[in-house]
Amino acid sequence: MQDEILLQISGKIKERRKELGITVQELADKAEVSKGLISQIENSRTIPSLMVLMDIIKSLQIDLNSFFKDINFHKKDAPVLVKRKDQYQKFEKEQAIGFNYSRILTKNIKFSTADFVLLELEVNAHRPMVKTEAFEFKYMIEGKVEYQFSKKKIILEKGDSMLFDGRLSHTPVNVGDGKALMLVIYFFE
Repeated sequence: MQDEILLQISGKIKERRKELGITVQELADKAEVSKGLISQIENSRTIPSLMVLMDIIKSLQIDLNSFFKDINFHKKDAPVLVKRKDQYQKFEKEQAIGFNYSRILTKNIKFSTADFVLLELEVNAHRPMVKTEAFEFKYMIEGKVEYQFSKKKIILEKGDSMLFDGRLSHTPVNVGDGKALMLVIYFFE
C-alpha cells in the first residue's frame, strides 16, 4: 500500500505543477531542490524525505491538508480487481517524445510493488537512455522494437518478452512501420 500512496503523491505533485503552468525547473527553484529530483519524484522513481515533500507542496501553493485529503491511505483491495482500458492512468516520463504510457495497475506484493503499464511507441518516438530502480518485464503486443542497452541491441517482435534489471541504461526504439505496443511490468523492491 505504501507504494500506491507514493504513486498518488507523485501524481498530485505533477498535476498541480501543470495546473500552475510551471516547469519542473521552476518548481525545483521554488522548493530549492534539483530539477532531477523533481522529475524523479513526479515519475515515482524516488521517495522524497518528509521535509522535501513539505517544501514541494508549499512551493505548489497548496495547503497540506488539501494536498493529502484525496489520498487513500486505508483502501482495502477487493478479491478481484478489474480495470477497464478507459480507467488506465495516462502519464509522461521526462524527455520522451512519442512515448504514450498508460498505467494499468500498481500493486504492493509483500516486500515489493509491481507496476503494470501499457507503452505505445509512435514511429518517430525517441528519448535518451534511462535507468529504473526496478526489474522490468516487457511483452510485445504488436509492432517491432529494438531495445538499446549500453553494449547490445535486442529486437523484440509481437509475442516476444524480456526481463532485465532496469538499472542498466536502456531505451526502446520503434523500428517497425507502425505503432508498437507493449505491456511493461516494473518490479520495485
